[in-house]
Amino acid sequence: MSDAETLFERIIAGELPSDVVYQDETTFAFRDINPQARVHVLVVPRKRYRNVAELAAADPQLLADVIATAAKVAELEGISGTGYRVVFNTDQDAGQTVFHVHAHVLGGEQLGLFGRYK
Repeated sequence: MSDAETLFERIIAGELPSDVVYQDETTFAFRDINPQARVHVLVVPRKRYRNVAELAAADPQLLADVIATAAKVAELEGISGTGYRVVFNTDQDAGQTVFHVHAHVLGGEQLGLFGRYK
């Protein structure tokens, strides 16, 4: 992994603006600047790992914290009762553009199916 700071590290540090939804000691959640649903919040661990597989191997508890924060975000956004999606994109073919693992919390409307790029 490169030592260069990622965009998300700069957001977590307060160097770049973000619309913060929730934060705690291990995670940071903020609105996506290009939302793909009415609710689209990114949940990132404060400690950087490249992708979800790397995070799971290195720190399963931190992965659990990310998932717990995703559930908290859904509750705060009022979508926990109607349904929401949690998505981790891993590497370029899956659409990952920032290589600091992050979960997308999507909901607030009926979501389409997902799979092959059209």
